[in-house]
Amino acid sequence: MLKFLTRRLAYGLLVLFGVVTVVFLLFNVLPGDPARMMLGQRADLASVESIQKELGLDRPLHKQYLHYLNDISPLSLHRTDHLNSLIYLDAGSYSYKSLIQTESLAFVIKKPYLRRSYQSNRLVGEILITAFPNTLLLASVSILFAMIIGVIMGTFIALQRSVLPGRGALIFSVIGMSLPSFFAAIIMAYVFAYLLGDITGLNMTGSLWEVDDFGRGEYLSVKNIILPAITLGIRPLAIVTELTRSSLSKVMALDYIRTARAKGLSEYRIITRHAMKNAMNPVITAISGWFASLMAGAVFVEYVFDWKGIGVVIVDALEHYDFPVLMGAVLLISVVLVLVNIMVDVVYAWLDPRVRLQ
Repeated sequence: MLKFLTRRLAYGLLVLFGVVTVVFLLFNVLPGDPARMMLGQRADLASVESIQKELGLDRPLHKQYLHYLNDISPLSLHRTDHLNSLIYLDAGSYSYKSLIQTESLAFVIKKPYLRRSYQSNRLVGEILITAFPNTLLLASVSILFAMIIGVIMGTFIALQRSVLPGRGALIFSVIGMSLPSFFAAIIMAYVFAYLLGDITGLNMTGSLWEVDDFGRGEYLSVKNIILPAITLGIRPLAIVTELTRSSLSKVMALDYIRTARAKGLSEYRIITRHAMKNAMNPVITAISGWFASLMAGAVFVEYVFDWKGIGVVIVDALEHYDFPVLMGAVLLISVVLVLVNIMVDVVYAWLDPRVRLQ
């Protein structure tokens, strides 16, 4: 297992390296001058050149790329005389510890440095750390809702003898997959928070923490996650329902299920101890992929419901061409995707012994 995890981690690092390369090149060929956007269109040339030098934008593209890799890597190489330079290393932003140091070079371990926002001059890491827990909570609740309801519905439909429930599940899956998230968010907010707001007590907008109108500070508002979570979970719910129905129907027709019945095992024991474990592999694949997709695809839902997560940060950064924030958000989502895929492979081996044999 250790060898397997090491190999998967190595593949994950290669994927992250590719993502960093593509994102860096993409955002550096887009039109727009960050220095001029920070100073305004009436800024003089000397000020623009000073900001470009401070941000390192006056260097050749390949040197900017190498410096960016050095910044985001937890293990990095620096010149010894630069270690005490606040301008070069931005040492006030993170702490580091020298592992190997010579007269000219130092090999250090540090927190990944994602640069600073062009607009607010805040550390990108601080911006993402503030917003990421909200997106993680929203995506987790959404995928949990889709998984629990989808597996229950899919199992119920698969065990029915009638053809009608299966066709109904197929129609539900098609509608759920075809419904855009931003449109579903608008409909859900309008119907359940505006038209039926007096009955449901739900708000059209709001985050997990809200400020009391009477000056009593912040308070936890769990109800604000209900509509965004359901809206975000509609599409994976449709997929999980159909996959569970299809996979369980195939498993229930296999020989070992008939053998278990011949041995006198109860139907409940056959389904829960034998059929469900083997039928869950495609469902887990879908859940893992959708969880990572929800982390990246919650932009529209968060923006409609004003949920203070990564989605709102990405939209604001796009409006202001704040490239460090965008690059940091994309990199963070990529790391989550890689980690989720590794965890799914481990769960595979636990659910299906055939994976361990391979």
